[in-house]
Amino acid sequence: MTRAALFDVDGTLVDTNYLHVGAWWEAFRQAGHSVPMSAVHGAIGLGSADLIEYLLGADRDRDQDADISSTHSALYATYFERLPALEGAAALLRTLAARGWTIVLATSATGPELQALRRALDADDVITDTASADDVSEGKPAPAPIRHAMELVGGTSDETVYVGDSVWDMKAAGRASVTAVALLSGGIPREDLLGAGAAEVYQDPADLLAHLDTSIIARIGAAG
Repeated sequence: MTRAALFDVDGTLVDTNYLHVGAWWEAFRQAGHSVPMSAVHGAIGLGSADLIEYLLGADRDRDQDADISSTHSALYATYFERLPALEGAAALLRTLAARGWTIVLATSATGPELQALRRALDADDVITDTASADDVSEGKPAPAPIRHAMELVGGTSDETVYVGDSVWDMKAAGRASVTAVALLSGGIPREDLLGAGAAEVYQDPADLLAHLDTSIIARIGAAG
């Protein structure tokens, strides 16, 4: 049996959520839409198409979608060479790998963006595989990204944990019948994460690492 530790990346392992907020806000502004940054922040974690739908609604001018997404991507790409990994992120992955966990990234990032995130994280030596938005037809909060990540390494729901920072991460894990651990490093309130299904909440990767021995991850590992 494979003990699989699945990780979201943006806001969970790399400190990028507010960079995305600014890039999306400007992309919407250039397209003639006034979207509050607080609303954009709450949508971070959704794939691009779902994020636009969530913020602009189903009755929007869909002809703008591609341009909005492309503008966001171009603006966000200006940060690629200086994306900051969150404190303890790489150490957390390496510690889990040393304890027999198989590490998989489950993220909506693809292509050069995903490559930039992995460079920032600098933990490729312990990352077994990556499930990206290109691999599934539905993004979070649908369970497809997590289920695909599990399939990549032969994980089962009772021996898999998913670590994320958004409400969408927690909902996706719940729909995939996987234990969800939440981090506050993405800026989402603790109460929202618990309400969306988080089993435990920690401040950031360093905090989870410091409490790893008493976490639900350790209990799942012991049971396996």
